[in-house]
Order: sequence, then structure tokens, then C-alpha cells
Amino acid sequence: MDNIGVVFLSEVLGTGILVLLGTGVVANVALAKNKGLGGGFLMVTIGWGFAVFAGVIVAYNSGAHLNPAVTLGLVTSGATEFGSGVPVNFLSVLTYIAGQLLGAFIGAVFCWLAYKQHFDAEPNSANKLGVFSTGPAIRSYGWNLTTEIIGTFVLVFVVLAFGGGRQGESGGLAALGALPVALLVIVIGTSLGGPTGYAINPARDLGPRIAHFVLPIKGKGTSDWAYSWVPVVGPVIGGMLAGWASLFLLPVLT
Repeated sequence: MDNIGVVFLSEVLGTGILVLLGTGVVANVALAKNKGLGGGFLMVTIGWGFAVFAGVIVAYNSGAHLNPAVTLGLVTSGATEFGSGVPVNFLSVLTYIAGQLLGAFIGAVFCWLAYKQHFDAEPNSANKLGVFSTGPAIRSYGWNLTTEIIGTFVLVFVVLAFGGGRQGESGGLAALGALPVALLVIVIGTSLGGPTGYAINPARDLGPRIAHFVLPIKGKGTSDWAYSWVPVVGPVIGGMLAGWASLFLLPVLT
């Protein structure tokens, strides 16, 4: 059980780096007077992809889940151990998810500090919230939920498939490798990210949304709690479905 503390720290740091760099690229593109202003959605997807790359490198010891949907997908896939030989049980699952949420919150806070003057200069409150959390292009909760389920299913299923679909083995993003998972996140963003901004990670959305809520951001407006359940519930469902599907499909395909 000594490894639990290492897992927690690993997930905090890895997810923190992921969110710092991911929200950072959005801030660079969206906030006033930035050198990257107007860089566009492709710049954002590339930035998020390589933010995941950095997070995976940092959190390799824990298996680099960095995402509650990945953790829960591994559980439903029948994994018996996570990274560092940690057994799959309620305590270990809670440790992973707590580390991810705390890391995401901290990463978002550091992004705000890095871009403080640009948050102050930005007149549009929606742009400020968009740095921290996702929002739909067309608000339709059922369809937004569907998009998040599909995108997260792809993420988790491909991660599990790369591991060969061998029941009982741990996975996590580290199992796929830092560069392949970065490319996977980029292609999910470019292919499926338009409708909702592709949270595909409850911690990545909820942690920064809480940071937006509590930080003294000038003219920040609402944190859009009415939508906040979609990028949490959708990825959880998608990740768990991917885990269950891997039990039946991957033994046939691999």
C-alpha cells in the first residue's frame, strides 16, 4: 500500500501538467493581447495532444491514467492491478480519481497565474470560461452527451486495444506510450471535437471549472454549472462502455 501515495502524487503532477499546458494553449488562442490570439481550433487540438504527452511522461509511474474515464474503463475491462502493482479496489480507484481532480484544479490555477493580465484584458466572459472548461457549439444536452460518450469510448478502447486486450492487465495512457496517445488525442479532437470541445475527461473539465468558480477572475461571469454534468457523465459512460466492450471484442480481434 506504500505505492498508493506515489500513485496519488504521480496523478496529481501528471494531470496538473496536462491541464496547465492544455488550458494554456486555449488561453493563448482565446484571450486578448496574446501572441497566439486567433490561432484556431487546430492549434488548440495540437496543444492539448502534446499536453497529454507531457502529462504521460510525468505520471508514467502510476500508469498515467490522468483521466477518471481511463481509470473506470480499466476497472470494467477486468484489470486486477493498476500501475506500480497497485491492486484494483475501491481505495485505489478513489486515489486515482482524487489525484486527477486535484491535479486538474492546480493546473488550471497555474494557467490563470501565467495569463493573469490577459484574463484581465479580455472583455468576453465566455472566452475566459472557455480556457477552463468545455462548452457545446450547439447546446443540446442529449446530443452533447452522445458526442462525449463516443469520443471517450474511442480514447479508452484504443488504449485497451494497444495493450492487446489481455484481461487482468493494467493499462492507462502509459501503456499506449506518450507519443501515440498524444496523436490519438489530436485525432479525436480534430475528428470529434467540434460539437462539444471534446472534454473526454471528467477531471480535465470539472477541476478547472471549479477553479474558474473560486478564482478572483475579473469579469468572469457564470461557470455554466447547468452544462457541467455533460463532460463528467459522458466520459464516464464512454470509458466504462469501452472497458466492457473490450472484454468481448478485443479477444476476437487480437
